[in-house]
Amino acid sequence: MRWLMRQADGRPVIEYCGGTEIGGAYISGTVARPCVAGTFNTPTLGLDVVILDEANKPADSGELFVVPPSIGLSASLLNKDHHEVYFAGTPRGADGEILRRHGDQMEKLPGGFWRGLGRADDTMNLGGIKISSAEIEHVLRTVPSVIETAAIAVSCGGGPSQLVICAVCAQSLDKDQLATAMQSAIKRDLNPLFKIHDVIILDALPRTASNKVMRRELRAKYSSEK
Repeated sequence: MRWLMRQADGRPVIEYCGGTEIGGAYISGTVARPCVAGTFNTPTLGLDVVILDEANKPADSGELFVVPPSIGLSASLLNKDHHEVYFAGTPRGADGEILRRHGDQMEKLPGGFWRGLGRADDTMNLGGIKISSAEIEHVLRTVPSVIETAAIAVSCGGGPSQLVICAVCAQSLDKDQLATAMQSAIKRDLNPLFKIHDVIILDALPRTASNKVMRRELRAKYSSEK
């Protein structure tokens, strides 16, 4: 970002984060405030957000929720249950507000800046260590015959999160041998404390219309079958 700004004689890069379902962005940048590369400096006009930690308490780092109402928020979804996607199971705000799930992790920084931490679905806590799905999946690209993977965390019987790998392979592979190869890659290139609980071999990973892997769907399907 700093390199890009230099190419434009110091002009700021305006970060903009949101989605079609909220009619634009929930957080962005403005030249009316100081700009720092790689951060946001203001929630968007006409919309409020809160950050909650894992105990659903207000925090400076955690999952971000939109506080409705706001112009532009969707009221229905094509082929999906709107309430289930955005409201089912969401906590209440500090003052009892209804909150709308957006699915991003966000961090408030000193000076009124904000930093995106990725999707909430893509972050897991394994043995007290936070790790993103992307970091695990990047390491597993080195495993022979593996085309793509999706790393998800599941809680069996309310216990600690367990690492499950969903994999698409170029050829038929023995599940146990694949799990051993993946575990070796994680131990070598990431963290030996991360233990694979299960490996699921699929023909294809479920994706959204914009080609994002639907890890939430994989997690729900796995939990329902166990």
